Amino acid sequence: MKKSFFILSVLFISIPFIFGQQKTANISFNEIVWNSGDIKEEDGVVTHKYEFTNTGGEPLIIHNVTASCGCTSPAWSREPVMPGGKGYVSVAYNPTGRPGKFDKTVNVVTNAAPGSVILRIQGNVIPKPLTIEDEFRYQMGSLRMKTNHVSLGTIYSGEQKTSVSEIINHSDQPISIEVRNVPPHLKVNFDSPSLAPGQRGVVEVSYDASIKNDWGFVIDRMNIYVNGQTERNYTFIVSANIEESFTHLTEQELNNAPSIVFQETTFNIGKLEKGKSAEYEYLFTNQGKSDLVIRKITAACGCTATMLSDKIIPPGGTGKIKTTFNSSTQRGNQTKTITVISNDPKNPKTILWIRGEVVEQSSL
Repeated sequence: MKKSFFILSVLFISIPFIFGQQKTANISFNEIVWNSGDIKEEDGVVTHKYEFTNTGGEPLIIHNVTASCGCTSPAWSREPVMPGGKGYVSVAYNPTGRPGKFDKTVNVVTNAAPGSVILRIQGNVIPKPLTIEDEFRYQMGSLRMKTNHVSLGTIYSGEQKTSVSEIINHSDQPISIEVRNVPPHLKVNFDSPSLAPGQRGVVEVSYDASIKNDWGFVIDRMNIYVNGQTERNYTFIVSANIEESFTHLTEQELNNAPSIVFQETTFNIGKLEKGKSAEYEYLFTNQGKSDLVIRKITAACGCTATMLSDKIIPPGGTGKIKTTFNSSTQRGNQTKTITVISNDPKNPKTILWIRGEVVEQSSL
């Protein structure tokens, strides 16, 4: 009798649990990871359909499907899937401009428990062969260049640096090429001043920072002439970031070096009415043991004007940078910078900030 009672008790406890499970929607995918293997970039979008079955006891509803990358576009069964019914989530991957291996995820949110399932799409994109237009993106008539902007990166004052870039004559006629308006600190040479049809060449740029005699980010623009002709977009650009090298200083020289310390590095203009100007003085002290030299002050925006009190500050001395922010051409939230370059070996570059908001008069 006791045994029969125990069995009946177990049945009564189990039955609600079983029926509770049956009343819940449940999503069961045939697969959650698909590997496309190698695909060619030029073949375009690849699509895969993940099929699933509602193995629960209630209609299954897919609330949303989101991809981890804009390169992946999902689609799915929009109507409720009845118990025992089948549905799908389709994922399309666009390989254009994405060579190499990929591993992307898609989050499927449903009314099942658990409420989300992660699907993965993997593979490897074989890049398409480069055309002349792909390889030499910048066109100047019959001349095409891999780049029209040679960035030499950081160059220390007194240093020389060289960089080369490839060019090609993309026409069926020979061409002559030259660069004019070359400043004294630059040398721009073509390995051949003329190119036969389809011939490739090299342009070499040599930069002498000691002749440039400048600091920070600097840029030069020159004109390229093809067969003696130039146009507005035939511009060749060379940029560099000129810094002072302190690697040669001894420990004693470093201890006796200048040290620039600002009282404040941020000027908050608050809410400034459009058309008005705001002024501020950034105060600084030379807390080092030798003369502090302000090499250069550069504002990132033409809306900001600066005036330095003294270029050379003795030990213990103070200086100021008077700054005027003109809001005439600005609107909304503002974040502007001023770069101060000095001979402080531990802090050769200081960034000063202007923050606030430019508002119309009616907003005040």
